[in-house]
Amino acid sequence: MKSKHKGAYALAGVDISAADKTKDLIKDLVRTTFGPEVLTDIGHFGAFFKLRQYSDPVLVSSADGVGTKLKIAVLMEKHDTVGMDLVNHCTNDILCCGASPLFMLDYVGLGKLQPQTVAALVSGLAEACKEVGCALIGGETAEMPGMYKSTDYDLVGFIVGVVEKARVISGVNIVEGDVVVGLPSSGLHTNGYSLVRKVFGIDRDAISLKMIYPELGRTLGEALLQPHRCYHNDLKPFLGEIHGLAHITGGGLVGNIPRVLPENCSVQLDRSAWQVPSIFELIQKRGSIKDDEMYHVFNMGIGMVAVCGQETADKMLSSLADARQIGQIVKANGSERVIIQ
Repeated sequence: MKSKHKGAYALAGVDISAADKTKDLIKDLVRTTFGPEVLTDIGHFGAFFKLRQYSDPVLVSSADGVGTKLKIAVLMEKHDTVGMDLVNHCTNDILCCGASPLFMLDYVGLGKLQPQTVAALVSGLAEACKEVGCALIGGETAEMPGMYKSTDYDLVGFIVGVVEKARVISGVNIVEGDVVVGLPSSGLHTNGYSLVRKVFGIDRDAISLKMIYPELGRTLGEALLQPHRCYHNDLKPFLGEIHGLAHITGGGLVGNIPRVLPENCSVQLDRSAWQVPSIFELIQKRGSIKDDEMYHVFNMGIGMVAVCGQETADKMLSSLADARQIGQIVKANGSERVIIQ
């Protein structure tokens, strides 16, 4: 009876043996992220994490995905970097509140469970988690034939971090005269890939991913899979002095900086203060895209924005070699919250 049911399920497109093999491949990777706060091994119905050494803790959570960058990973048959993307994106989001990550859970939905693909994803997740002291505490792998094509998958992350209540960063302390420090992105990060795929016709002919562009110094596919930069370790020493942080994701500088600004403040950015990476110039030229749309869709070379006083900015600029002072906070005048000159 048991073998009959197993065969029927396999005929329906779900391979239980592949799921078992996947668990064997990833369990050691996951355990490398555990610290003494993790009280359960993988495989239980829930994951236990003991919160320690905080006097007035506030938990900060976020959920996100990698978007259609996954299609590039599938076409390139390289899956570890999108695992890094997921952890780094989620970590940056809670960092904007002043929080450091405690633990993360992931969800992978697939058309056909390929154990080596999932193992590559988890290796990237684990590597990025270890960089920021985050436990990859659990997750779910769901094989769903009919929902996804055989090689397609979706990857989603759920992160929980913590910050002392007195050190929460909300943007309420931002005032006119504060300065804006920008930290460079490593590329597109995890946004704008639907437009990029259309511009280069990637879905029609993936050969464009293997083309070497002199301005990139590598193939297009390699440039597009550059992992999303994590800013946690760079900014952690300054969190007590920063008034506001904005992670520049979907919506670009124009859409994300206002999320942390008080209603009476706008930001004025100096476009000449940083170098826009070649990948964005190539996309704009190939797609004949206007500047305004580029700055609404892509990060344009700035992945994180910190708003602070000049003294703190000077310390950041001295400590972080690639940081740039890119603007200032001005009094709001009308509905325009981000002015790029």
